Amino acid sequence: MILPFSSSEATLARAGGKGANLAILSRAGFPVPPGFIVSTEAYKDFVAANGLQAKILEQAHAVVADNPASLEEASQRIRDLFVQGAVPAKLMGAITDAVSETDAVSETDAVSETDAVSKTDAVSKTASVYGAVAVRSSATAEDLPGLSFAGQQDTYLNIIGAEQVVEAVKRCWASLWTARAIGYRARNHIAPDDVSLAVVVQQMIASETSGILFTANPLTGNRDEMVIDASFGLGEAIVSGLVEPDHYTLDALTAQIKHKRLGAKALQIVPNNDKAGGTHTIQQNNDQRQALDDAQIVALAQLAQRVVAHFGTPQDIEWAWANQQLYLLQSRPITSLYPLPISLDSSTLSDRERLYFSFNSVQGVTDPLTPLGQDAFRLIVGGMARFIGVQRPGSAIFLSAGDRLFIDLTDMAHIPRLRRMLVNILSVGDPGARQTLLRLIETGRLSTTSNAGSIGTILRILRALLPNLPRIMRTMHHPEAAAAPALAVCDRMLEEVRQHAREATDLSALLTVMEYDLGRSLSLLAKNLIAIVAPSLISMRFIDTRLTRWLGLPSGAVLPLTRGLPNNVTTQMNLKLWAVAQAMRGDAASMTAFQSQPIEDLVRAYQHKQLPIIAQQAITSFLDEYGARGLVEIDLGRSRWGDDPTSIFDTLRGYLMLTDPKVAPDVLFEHGAREAERIAADYVEQVRSTPSAVMRWLRHARAKILAALIRRLRLLGGLRESPKFYLIRILDAYRVRLNQIGQQLVKADVLNAADDLFFVPLDVLKAFAHGAKIDLRALAHKRRATYQFELDRRRMPRILLGNGETFYEGMTADAADAGTDVLVGQAVSPGVVEGIVRVVLDPRNAQLQPGEILVCPATDPGWTPLFMTAGGLVMEIGGMITHGSVVAREYGIPAVVGVHEATTRLKTGQRVRIDGFQGRVLIIERIEN
Repeated sequence: MILPFSSSEATLARAGGKGANLAILSRAGFPVPPGFIVSTEAYKDFVAANGLQAKILEQAHAVVADNPASLEEASQRIRDLFVQGAVPAKLMGAITDAVSETDAVSETDAVSETDAVSKTDAVSKTASVYGAVAVRSSATAEDLPGLSFAGQQDTYLNIIGAEQVVEAVKRCWASLWTARAIGYRARNHIAPDDVSLAVVVQQMIASETSGILFTANPLTGNRDEMVIDASFGLGEAIVSGLVEPDHYTLDALTAQIKHKRLGAKALQIVPNNDKAGGTHTIQQNNDQRQALDDAQIVALAQLAQRVVAHFGTPQDIEWAWANQQLYLLQSRPITSLYPLPISLDSSTLSDRERLYFSFNSVQGVTDPLTPLGQDAFRLIVGGMARFIGVQRPGSAIFLSAGDRLFIDLTDMAHIPRLRRMLVNILSVGDPGARQTLLRLIETGRLSTTSNAGSIGTILRILRALLPNLPRIMRTMHHPEAAAAPALAVCDRMLEEVRQHAREATDLSALLTVMEYDLGRSLSLLAKNLIAIVAPSLISMRFIDTRLTRWLGLPSGAVLPLTRGLPNNVTTQMNLKLWAVAQAMRGDAASMTAFQSQPIEDLVRAYQHKQLPIIAQQAITSFLDEYGARGLVEIDLGRSRWGDDPTSIFDTLRGYLMLTDPKVAPDVLFEHGAREAERIAADYVEQVRSTPSAVMRWLRHARAKILAALIRRLRLLGGLRESPKFYLIRILDAYRVRLNQIGQQLVKADVLNAADDLFFVPLDVLKAFAHGAKIDLRALAHKRRATYQFELDRRRMPRILLGNGETFYEGMTADAADAGTDVLVGQAVSPGVVEGIVRVVLDPRNAQLQPGEILVCPATDPGWTPLFMTAGGLVMEIGGMITHGSVVAREYGIPAVVGVHEATTRLKTGQRVRIDGFQGRVLIIERIEN
């Protein structure tokens, strides 16, 4: 039950996070004050001896994690149990003996306050005479990957005497069940059954100066910077936020000081200088002395360099300075840092100079991707790279960080000629990321390398696209006849893929054909569809520039022409879902069911074929065609509407609430199409009627060219969604078959659940399929836990540098803008609308009411059925060509994207005005928290 720091048995399970790390540091020879660990076995012994476990779990399982009153009530009841419990005699004796052994300081070390030393020195040495210790909680769930439990449990300082130490240990055990700790574990999916607590008892250091050191900058993520907070007295003043400390920034590689900011340091917490122990606070005037001198700062940084080298990960270190010596009181991982991708590129640039761009951001997906889903996309991208002549595997282009995919854009960011191309791409793909890139360039953060090789890269891409030029020209000449043959080829390819998946008899065969099909899928789709998609993009760009040049219109004047485009598979899908609602509206039994029953009951009834017949048939027909779609549908491992149609049912309920025929989605779509044709005719007439300074024949030629381009944009623009729709169905063919294989592995007792298969990387699955002895269950469990943590991560960087520096923000208002009531983003769908905000983080059970303003992090096709009832759209990430932006334009919904932290700055129930021309969101009515 008692583990000295020297014990190799001081593991996370027995010593908790704090205790295990201190033991590691102590055994490695770092300056850790002597002490011992009251292990988790002692906690369990106390709980068992007092019969507490069942009572604890009864209270813990009953709490509501987001209800403070519920948490406080449960916490108080559990902590009362500990207060009333008795420590077993054997355990009390063991703790008493360990305290005696730790008190190794002799009375000859004591000095009186009359000695020629500071009062702090005297307090430090005198406290040791009485065997003073610090008693700190150390939880087994503490500092798990991605989680930090710092401050969740209690610490007791300057505890003197074995009896008081035992009482402090008991209070630490009880602090495992504070309201904040219970709530934190509940929100991070840590079962109360799985936690226990160790306690660290450590010789008290009455520090002259103390503080915190981060071996990487916790605000920016920069691994090249260390930051130190320092103040006089015990570190509890800083940890508790009671004092404004000094703040020092250092170069993490050289330990050289870069910046110093002195804090007020208006109080100190110091040990009581008597046998009662405890601490007291000393108020003092604004102390402008430097808490650590420069030599001490550098010495501390050098010690921290050794610590981080020993652990191999950035560390959050608590330290103390006393008696001319540095002490380490605690070290734990910095869990707030966003993970770094591991570059596989062998270019001359160092890893720290690399730049990564979030692929998830472009796709409108903030969720992580399953391990097998990431590998599937790398296969797809690798095949496309080979198609355009880039000889890099998908694993070198698409890197994983935080279970999200990042594109390695290092060369494009550092080579001037390619950099200009990247800036232009981001201007439509993610303007927020473009702003960050421009800021990095302007401040000299991105070095400039030679243009050598850039021409070759561009030529390889052009050479791959050149064979499509004749087909593009034919499409431009005869746009009406171009789509059908190309789509027919893609239909045949899709059926061939489905046949391959169906015929694969085992896991090995399935993975073989999956690699083959995914590796060629995007290149085949591009080969067949680029000729019908490219003309619409060319036309759109040309129209926009000519409207600016010929008519003086602002950039973006082309956008109203993209409303109500035909042949858009997503628009067609949503209109068919509206048709399902209309069929149900005409059936009394279906209407009654959807108006009176909870969504989950309706879904259950549908899955058991127990809905009213009209609803059952209409929904089945829709899901037969679109069941492969869903949230985060680019992820092979995510369920689809065919598996869980909850969001479809929720949307149908919203559709059934639309009673005004003027706002019916099909009516609005047709109105949008007519309005686009009207605007097109107006543009053409304006060009034809420009001032006489332009020759008449030239005006007519321009008008004819503009009309022809608009016609091609209208005919072909909607087909841009088709490649992705084919790709999603190809992925779904293999997802269905992998689930079937997964069910077989569950029956064979290899996996716990069929979808565990998606949490195993492709190379491991291939090795297992070829006979390697691999514990798939354990690996899937570990990767699923990481995925679950990442799923709860609220922020995802748009740009990530190789040194770990992260950039999250989108487009935010400058000081010159209209003030705090205006949120600024990019206008992507024109129009102005006022409405009530509905913040939605998950479209399932979104409860979006007709006309409300949908505010969300991002959208993919799984969200777009909501657009048909939304009055407007605000997204945190996205650009002009993001899926949500395209669909919003087609429906005529005013939309602004790239609004930094929109889901927290806007509140459900607020009234706002969206300006889809200027990219502004005006808060008309505020709601207090």
